[in-house]
Amino acid sequence: MILNDVHVGIQKNRKRKRIGRGIGSGHGKTAGRGHKGFFSRAGSSRRTGFEGGQMPLFRRVAKRGFNNNVFSPEVVTINVGQLECLDAGAEVTPEVLLNGGMIPTRFDLLKILGDGEITKALKVSAHRFSASAEEKIRKAGGTVTVLSTAAGAVNS
Repeated sequence: MILNDVHVGIQKNRKRKRIGRGIGSGHGKTAGRGHKGFFSRAGSSRRTGFEGGQMPLFRRVAKRGFNNNVFSPEVVTINVGQLECLDAGAEVTPEVLLNGGMIPTRFDLLKILGDGEITKALKVSAHRFSASAEEKIRKAGGTVTVLSTAAGAVNS
């Protein structure tokens, strides 16, 4: 191994393949699609898990039991440390965090977790709190309000 040549030919950001730019490019004419057939046409694509007509794995494997994913609430979490950017004495609600872009648009419940530190007294309202988050908010002089989960669907 020659140490000078280790990195020769290796590019950090490879240029994309420019297809359909004439025969001189090496990727002209059929543009890497071959001749005729389904995949030479526009709009051709295989669905995920397609195995060439063989019974796909997800259909071969037995499905057993009950899966609660469809019915379970979508819980979005935010850490206490992320609330530090808000003004002291501010009222923190799911709507405020949603408008501020701190949490995603679709969720059912908001849970405050205890990662990070908080020094400001905030009035925090959420559906769930971890024990450490509740302790840190109260220790900073803030208040904790648990919202009812029945009216928890903010944007579902």
